[in-house]
Amino acid sequence: MTDESWAGWYRDRQGSDAVILTTDGQQLRIRIRGVDFEGTSFDGLRPVAGGPVESELFALTDGALNDCVLEWDLPFPVTAEGTERQATLSCLLSLRRPDPYLYLELQFGGAAFRSHRAENDFGSALATIQRELPPGVMLRTCIACAFSDYFPAQDPAPGRGLSGGLACFRGAKEEYRGTAGEQDVLGLWDRRTGFVQEVWSCREFEPRPTAGAGTGHRGAFPLETA
Repeated sequence: MTDESWAGWYRDRQGSDAVILTTDGQQLRIRIRGVDFEGTSFDGLRPVAGGPVESELFALTDGALNDCVLEWDLPFPVTAEGTERQATLSCLLSLRRPDPYLYLELQFGGAAFRSHRAENDFGSALATIQRELPPGVMLRTCIACAFSDYFPAQDPAPGRGLSGGLACFRGAKEEYRGTAGEQDVLGLWDRRTGFVQEVWSCREFEPRPTAGAGTGHRGAFPLETA
């Protein structure tokens, strides 16, 4: 996967800093005040191993960034009447333990489509936006893909989380097309290619079925059971 970079702002009690978020679809990376952080979820950004961190510069909880706000925009693909188009997704994330505060806004076609003001995770926030979009306009990222799903239970595999807990089955496409329920996904779980960010998109994207086989555990998008 080719890295993408998104410009944004980091804010905490020390002030505001311009930042660049970088991701390969799985790992997230950000440099703040000369310190590199990385993680697979936005609420799990930790200093890179071996990197010095001055405790007065950041609030860390269990080693992860906390008590701060991240804002950024990213180009966001959608499909409108069968044609791929480009939108912009604006993200506002307040990292406050125990519950983060997430707000998303999609700008497309001269209009803005918004999530709720305090969503718990990217999957739910993007589903809210999809419900607001006009007929014939569909999100075109991993959350809406035919080959993605969440683990049906919390243990032993990773749960849904804020972001990055979405499993990709592009390496077992035909097998996943036949899934329709928790047990089907559990039986295929070890065939997953890996985990991806809900806002990521790749060349192998296909729209998710609206019912029946291929809807896996979480169901059709945006109607989810997880």
